[in-house]
Amino acid sequence: MKKSPRSALVLLSVLASLPAVSFALNPVIQTMYTADPAPVVHNGTLYLFSSHDQDVGEKNNFNMKDWVLATTTDMVNWTQHGAIASLRDFPWAAKEISGWDGFDNGAWAPQAIERDGKWYLYAPVQGRGIGVLVADNPLGPYTDPIKKPLIAGQAGGLYDSIDPTVYIDDNGQAYLAWGNPNLWSVKLNKDMISYDTSVGENGIIRHPMTVKALGERNPPDTQGVTLPKPALRGTSYEEGPWLYKRKNLNYLFFAAGPIPEHLGYSTGPTPDGPWTYGGVVMPPQSAFTNHPGVVDFKGKTYLFYHNAALPGGDGFKRSVCVDELKFNSDGSVRMVSPTREGPAPVATLDPYQRVEAETIAWSSGVKIEPSSAGGQNVRDIHDGAYITVRNVDFGGSGARAFMASVSSTAKAKQATGAKIEIRLGKLDGHLIGTLPVSGTGGQWKPQSVRVSGVSGVSGVQDVFFVFRGAAGEELFKFDYWQFSQRDLPADQAAN
Repeated sequence: MKKSPRSALVLLSVLASLPAVSFALNPVIQTMYTADPAPVVHNGTLYLFSSHDQDVGEKNNFNMKDWVLATTTDMVNWTQHGAIASLRDFPWAAKEISGWDGFDNGAWAPQAIERDGKWYLYAPVQGRGIGVLVADNPLGPYTDPIKKPLIAGQAGGLYDSIDPTVYIDDNGQAYLAWGNPNLWSVKLNKDMISYDTSVGENGIIRHPMTVKALGERNPPDTQGVTLPKPALRGTSYEEGPWLYKRKNLNYLFFAAGPIPEHLGYSTGPTPDGPWTYGGVVMPPQSAFTNHPGVVDFKGKTYLFYHNAALPGGDGFKRSVCVDELKFNSDGSVRMVSPTREGPAPVATLDPYQRVEAETIAWSSGVKIEPSSAGGQNVRDIHDGAYITVRNVDFGGSGARAFMASVSSTAKAKQATGAKIEIRLGKLDGHLIGTLPVSGTGGQWKPQSVRVSGVSGVSGVQDVFFVFRGAAGEELFKFDYWQFSQRDLPADQAAN
């Protein structure tokens, strides 16, 4: 998943030749840079764990301090939960490595899994080892149960202990695999925080790095190429393994080289292989790294990956995307061409229940932050910024009113000049209501407005919240919203 800064500098010229890509609903998160997607499905919700590229940092280097989470039930609207764990949850890393401030960087590709009511987050710490955190729910709080690396640095070099993937087979056996430039794995014990030491070398299995298993590197590495040691790789395997099973076939998806990375896959009879190379899943994208995450959800299979498609993006500021993954009848994987649209909705959104403002299909010009009311809220709202939510089902009787919980620094009930335009279908689509935002003195207050006159608004719609106000000012903060099928009393109606 990661390359050394020196390596990245050598490769930046390669990136300049890649075509620029602009997505409409990919990448799935627009309020921050995300990378290394790790999707997991539990009780009808898809949880998307990922690493987090900071907005600012040392040029041509990664700046990664925490791991973030987003969720969806419909594959188009993503509720962003912000950082759920960070490097500071692994204090052993800084203590054991003299002269290294482990809290500044190194929160690389994670993966999480649920077992027996507990959530386990496996995360590499700048290649210094793979740690494990445990929580009672996916949002945390997470704690370190062993207070040391689960997987220490391997003999292959600094970058070998990265990119963990975790998988539980049909018999309840858990596996953890990882590595760059080698592929390693262990069989986890049922406690998920230790592993079986009776196999391999002290429990660690080194997988054969053969062309038959992992594909031919084309073009091959040559002496003089700047890469993390060992300098030469004999196969296409680079990093970012991902274990997955479909029917009776086990799959190993991985980031493949040479740089810029593409995505490849191999298949095998067990999660430990032996592996047989299958081919290319996705060609190189606009970042020089990539990272696969494959999951089944509501009858479809999805491939998560990352690129550099957001404004300001590059190889160190990446963004997670998703498209449907399809298979041939023999189990081989069809190549995926990234789309602007992303996958189709698999469910609708109920506007008559509370919806968090950070539930977003697409946004422009906004960020999120921890809310004083709990959870997250939307911030950095300026004139012209907007949020889109897709596939909103208003039903046949229709909505008559809209409520938003907002916070403004202006005095309570003072006119601010800021407002929320509620539009359907597109950014300049049909205006069904305009909510003037009054001052709240910094408190969270619900404010309401009638929508669409007497007839209300009905059917399944895409909804745009367009923010208006004085240019250059942060207008207000936005916590949640809800439509109502009841009209507002006359003394509460803003229009």
